[in-house]
Amino acid sequence: MSEKKPSVLQYIRAFFYYLGFYPLTIIHSSLSLIVSPVLNFQQRFKFITLINYFYIFWLRICCGVDVKITGREHLPKDGAYVAVANHSSEWETLFLQTFVRPQCAVLKKELLSIPFFGWALGLLKPIAIDRKQRRGALKQLLTEGKSRLEEGIPVVIFPQGTRVPVGKMGKFNKGGAMLALSAGVPVVPIIHNAGIYWPGKSFTKTPGVVQVHVGESIPVEGRTVDEVHADVVEWLEKHMKELGLV
Repeated sequence: MSEKKPSVLQYIRAFFYYLGFYPLTIIHSSLSLIVSPVLNFQQRFKFITLINYFYIFWLRICCGVDVKITGREHLPKDGAYVAVANHSSEWETLFLQTFVRPQCAVLKKELLSIPFFGWALGLLKPIAIDRKQRRGALKQLLTEGKSRLEEGIPVVIFPQGTRVPVGKMGKFNKGGAMLALSAGVPVVPIIHNAGIYWPGKSFTKTPGVVQVHVGESIPVEGRTVDEVHADVVEWLEKHMKELGLV
């Protein structure tokens, strides 16, 4: 089935979204760079990610994209954990910072070079992976990830590695399961269908409600990486199919 061509109205609504997105990002990021040195991590995270609430609000106002969350109660209230989510849009990178708080995101190193946005992002203790150095990337994930978890900071990972368009499953790597076992913390699976409404690298957005499902924590005690990874993948694949992503 061919994709429906965006309407003129969708282009207009997206234009107004970015008309608010970019100027406010520059202003807030500049303030973050000035204020952050006098803040501890918890305070810095709260301040820098305030703008993410605006992104999600402005997306609903301008483009008609809302969100509904199921299973919020499954997020651990105490202690760190590894959150794994599917990756199909820019939306989840913005939303998850309002949902898993505080957090350390695993991301590609190039993002930190984006003026203003990337500079502010770099202040949030991300694990910035150089995807060209595959051997070193896993070691970096396990070393820095375990350090963040020991500080009580949840780590957010997209095990597909890159954005996967709707209609494809992609391959899930074992990094999340390996990190969780090395630190002795649970894995919390999260699935969403944002790619239907905000496809990766798409200027226009389709009005609708993004469904976010949070699964029960997957324990790691006394288990192998393969066992934990299999449970994570099974849950993600099942819910991707239920949401019509594949």
